[in-house]
Amino acid sequence: MPLQKSLLSGLALSAAFLALALEPAPAQTFAVTSDKGARIQAQTIASFEQPWAMTFLPDRALLVTTRPGRLFLLTPAGERSEIRLPWRVAFGGQGGMGDVVLHPGFARNGLVYFSFAEQASGGNTTGAVVRARLERRENGGTLVDVRRIWTQRPAVSGGGHYSHRLAFGPDGKLFITAGDRQKLTPAQDFAQALGKIIRLNDDGSTPADNPFHDRGELARSFWTRGHRNPLGIAFDASGRLWAHEMGPRHGDELNLIVKGANYGWPLVSQGRHYSGQSIPAHATRTDFAPPKAHWVPAISPAGLVIYSGELFKGWKGSALIGGLSSQALVRVTLEGGNAREAERFSWSRRVREVEQSADGAIYVLEDGSNGRLLKLTP
Repeated sequence: MPLQKSLLSGLALSAAFLALALEPAPAQTFAVTSDKGARIQAQTIASFEQPWAMTFLPDRALLVTTRPGRLFLLTPAGERSEIRLPWRVAFGGQGGMGDVVLHPGFARNGLVYFSFAEQASGGNTTGAVVRARLERRENGGTLVDVRRIWTQRPAVSGGGHYSHRLAFGPDGKLFITAGDRQKLTPAQDFAQALGKIIRLNDDGSTPADNPFHDRGELARSFWTRGHRNPLGIAFDASGRLWAHEMGPRHGDELNLIVKGANYGWPLVSQGRHYSGQSIPAHATRTDFAPPKAHWVPAISPAGLVIYSGELFKGWKGSALIGGLSSQALVRVTLEGGNAREAERFSWSRRVREVEQSADGAIYVLEDGSNGRLLKLTP
């Protein structure tokens, strides 16, 4: 081939490859089959560095938090922008940026609630919750009027079991999961906000009808106690509150949360300590509320939504739980006060977070580096 013709052919090929490179890559879609044979479709929407939580805005845009301490706004068209956080996040261990939820009156007041780990005195860390007003901009958004409404007390050493999942109840109260920070016995202590589920007014004040007003100032904010590491919390259509938590070595739990109840940690569990030491089972202590479902082997639950849509036939009222070690989306049927695993969908990725969009699609965030945001449809 003459040199001139060869050069022209090479330039043409280079131009063709450049044109392909400039075109947006097609969305990656793949099928996932459950252990019961059901099939769903998963579409890759975006990816993030160690994503942790997400919530939908009224226009179907998404707010996504990442554990290293970043907040992203993702529009329905796929445009991504970062919103600067006006607070410092303690990133390390299991700590970092946590949950994000909208105030029930967000359309009116623009308030968004965030949880995160932060540095305290003496090298200790603690969990915190703030609220801020989201102001949308043409190229993203900004957070203004930031106000701290809760700090986990006491601050302790170590970087585990922050929990800090958030949910608003039908009564407009804010529920916060406060993990035991791997300290065990404080989960039973009324003088420490470790191993508890917290209930607050939307401004951070304490509701008058909380159950432990006679147990000291700190305990006035407690709704329940005896929890280990609750990483999912959600209300069902009947207004009942459900929460799951990681067990020690196995024994993960799904609990129906009842005002004033004690869920037994660390005195009872269906699992064992990591040392191999046994723990009495729930059946040995009828004064503690037993789980409605538990898992041995563990699924390592993370993220929870009670499905209310119509898109997935037969799923309405089911709990959808992300699984870390199980690398699955676990569907659990809820019937009255009972719970039973129905099926699990696995694509060999750790699932950190689960949400439902207005059209009934399910969105999940994968855990870890380059964790994908997936849209699940039938």
